[in-house]
Amino acid sequence: MEIKGKAAIVTGGSKGFGYGIASVLKKSGADVWISGRDATALESAAEALGVKTIQADVSNGKDWDKVFAEVTGATGGRLDILVNNAGAGVAIAPVHEQSDEAIISSININLTGAILGCRRAGLIMSRQNSGIIINISSVCALYAWPGWSVYTAAKAGLSKFGHGLYTELRPYGVRVTTITPSWGATEFGSAAKLSKQDTEIAKKCMQPEEMGKLVAEICAMPGHLVVPDITVQPMVQEIIPC
Repeated sequence: MEIKGKAAIVTGGSKGFGYGIASVLKKSGADVWISGRDATALESAAEALGVKTIQADVSNGKDWDKVFAEVTGATGGRLDILVNNAGAGVAIAPVHEQSDEAIISSININLTGAILGCRRAGLIMSRQNSGIIINISSVCALYAWPGWSVYTAAKAGLSKFGHGLYTELRPYGVRVTTITPSWGATEFGSAAKLSKQDTEIAKKCMQPEEMGKLVAEICAMPGHLVVPDITVQPMVQEIIPC
């Protein structure tokens, strides 16, 4: 895919990996929209990156309708790239210590929201016989740590959903990729209280711009090739392959 001139949506695009993804896609010539719940953060990112913004909650179907209406209204009905990056730890604690509301919120933000976006993107991309959807999962989908069970369930679900979605959209020439990152130099580490991620370790983790370059490289691959899954992790983090 030639990225220049393509229409792209990046959810959770005002901070962290989303910011890096939006930045690289914009520099590559894409017409980029970022979405998120924090209007102030969105406007700040838009001013710095030169992208468009849409305030939206990925777990809300009506908000997704608003996002797609604005983008397709500006592009004549096209959408070429959807990056489902929005996510949140919500509550990192043993499941018996979490509230029902926190559990539901985690599943909605990390899994249901991406599915709602894919439903709408899949309809457009299948009609135009082209496009790519990239879902940002987590290494938690592959391994288990105490306190992360609900988040793990959502991200593992996102990974398997991506496999199924690929089989549905492949006949239409639409590609689906799941990126599974581990520690990143983003606000997520602080929000999730990852105490081991001090300043020096953060420098050795995946940087937002590096995630952006990875996304751009996957998008730019020849249309007849697809990367269904890719896992990336920093050498500084000890994960023993199994």
